[in-house]
Amino acid sequence: MTTATLENVEEPSREQITEALGKVIDPELKRPVTELDMVREVRVEDGHVAVQIALTVAGCPLRDSFENQVREHVLPLPGVESVSLEFDVMSPEERAQLTQRLRGAVTGRSKGLSVDASTRVIAIASGKGGVGKSTLSVNLAAAFERLGQHTGILDADVYGHSIPLMLGVTQRPVVVDKMIVPPVRGDLKLMSIGFFLDENSPVMWRGPMLHRALEQFLSDVHWGQLDTLVVDMPPGTGDVSISLGQLLPRAEVVVVTTPQPAAQQVAVRAAQMAQKTGMRLIGALENMSRLVGTGEELFGSGGGEELAAAIDAPLLGKIPLDPRLREQADAGDPLVWAEPENETARAIYEVAEAITEAAREPGTVKKPLPLAT
Repeated sequence: MTTATLENVEEPSREQITEALGKVIDPELKRPVTELDMVREVRVEDGHVAVQIALTVAGCPLRDSFENQVREHVLPLPGVESVSLEFDVMSPEERAQLTQRLRGAVTGRSKGLSVDASTRVIAIASGKGGVGKSTLSVNLAAAFERLGQHTGILDADVYGHSIPLMLGVTQRPVVVDKMIVPPVRGDLKLMSIGFFLDENSPVMWRGPMLHRALEQFLSDVHWGQLDTLVVDMPPGTGDVSISLGQLLPRAEVVVVTTPQPAAQQVAVRAAQMAQKTGMRLIGALENMSRLVGTGEELFGSGGGEELAAAIDAPLLGKIPLDPRLREQADAGDPLVWAEPENETARAIYEVAEAITEAAREPGTVKKPLPLAT
């Protein structure tokens, strides 16, 4: 009975297998392997399907993802008894064609930053370090991703790059014919200048060299189709911030401060610099506003309101101080993902919603600040 039944089952057609392989997504490029011309060969014999996929580089760290996806989508086909996957590596010519295909999908790129014209670039800035800017950048990016937006985060804090640690990402970017493909955490894409430095070595570049490095770095990264790109800016108004302002001409800026006057006053300078380089302000954000549980104002009060008034922009929110925010960042799992019902996580999520809403209300853009010449 069993033998006769198996003999009567027809093997799957090439069209069925190709359709199934169209559901196999490259975990880095986020496109189907069939669309990327990565399927080299398909063999079918006695219920066994053998698939060969050409990887962009040898030793791809995400080979397991391909194997799991091929089995998931091909094995359920009628007549398939087993599946095997073999790997090859693209030739230089194939990588060049892949690069052209991917770059061709991005239209209206800005100078410097290689993203589609429809991508919203949100720069998170501060007047000085120590206000929690990077931690908020990571959690805001995580919140945008949970809102259903295709999201990337760019760690542009050259001297204090920490985003990979906060996302638990150790995988390095893949370079395909001079195109840099960002690593991913779930559906969140990540790029950091720290990936291109030796371990924890300091960055010792002077202004002109740094500007050229940033320009090449931004233009060579392939982000693909993004709804939102969060940029963790360096604190202050030095060379790096000025260069980034010039290379991100249509970015929208959120300025982070803590409640005390010392942080609020220097945050105003960051806002002024952002506008002078062509960015637009969408609001101020107060971090560490009060201690969760007790409500104690450890760093004073009023800084967020004063900053918003000084830069003539709305106060997007006040984020409570919670040790869990720091602990989850050190663990590489943003609080917004790990504990979405946490009070601080909810406050960050509400800020992400407010920033999203600001895109639908162009009238919320405020008048330029009076800038010194």
